[in-house]
Amino acid sequence: MFHPLRVRTIERLTDDSVAVTLAVPPELRETFHHQPGQHLNVRYTVDGEEIRRSYSICSPVTAAEQDDPVLRVGIRLVDGGAFSTYALKELAVGDLVEAMPPMGRFVLAPRAGHFAAIVGGSGITPVLSIAATLLAQEPDAHFCLIRSDRTALSTMFLDEVADLKDRYPNRFQLVTALSREEQQAGLPSGRLDRDRLTELLPALLPVTEVDGWYLCGPFGLVQAADRALRGLGVDRTRIHQEIFHVDDGPNTSTRPRVDSPAHSRLTATLDGRSGTWPVEEGESLLETVLRSRADAPYACKGGVCGTCRAFLVSGEVRMDRNFALEPEETDAGYVLACQSHPATPEVELDFDR
Repeated sequence: MFHPLRVRTIERLTDDSVAVTLAVPPELRETFHHQPGQHLNVRYTVDGEEIRRSYSICSPVTAAEQDDPVLRVGIRLVDGGAFSTYALKELAVGDLVEAMPPMGRFVLAPRAGHFAAIVGGSGITPVLSIAATLLAQEPDAHFCLIRSDRTALSTMFLDEVADLKDRYPNRFQLVTALSREEQQAGLPSGRLDRDRLTELLPALLPVTEVDGWYLCGPFGLVQAADRALRGLGVDRTRIHQEIFHVDDGPNTSTRPRVDSPAHSRLTATLDGRSGTWPVEEGESLLETVLRSRADAPYACKGGVCGTCRAFLVSGEVRMDRNFALEPEETDAGYVLACQSHPATPEVELDFDR
């Protein structure tokens, strides 16, 4: 369910990004309580078409617990992006933004330990909330942030990260890599690929002793970091990923491709109500539900955000892509409705589990 939130402030971060602060009304305080690392799904109508996008919350949890709670999101301009263009060029203080309650499983509940993140570009947004909340609430926690950006001028949240470094000098470690600009100090310029990370990470910290690795940003960087960490002996359960940008990449389903039956029916449960509908040729199961239930949850429709996650009660499906669900979730029976197509004549999904 979407709720209107009023824009409190808009701050220009770089030439192509802003931070938007949304005021949370007292009656929605519990509804919009977030965990560090979660995101907001927002919607906007342009030329009669509803556009939905997902933006990570960068504010620490403490900001939502104040007497006047707010949520702050980072938005970077995307070529052809309807909402990001609107946010950077038209959105104004006082406007209302429709948003769903926070969601997402790329989270870290504050606890003692040593944690690290490898981020690229706007991937800093959820990690900023994770690091700020962790360091403020847990005195026995340490955090190492390894970030990659094109240039210093394109780097989002420079002041906020510098503040963490000043506030927690003994518990916060920052390493910056610029791919298109030389730095006076720090790493030489260049992309953080698998080989470079494999060499760099052991020099920074005891890689296998880190309690949790958080990877966020473009698909290429996240994939390179994951492979480097796995090659260095890090257990998969300690690696958490959130991908922001995916080109028309490969089919990531682990199941063999199966053509959809000529005639299939989908039964879906959403908010306690169930319905059964025929699946039209070529459409995803999410599209099937949306024909009758406009309240079905979704945002990116690209297999990235995980908003349309549903439990497969019965039948079989084929997922085209999956960049949002962990192996444990797919093993437990969860699928992404936006990427799922029927592989059996009857399929049942439960969006409430």
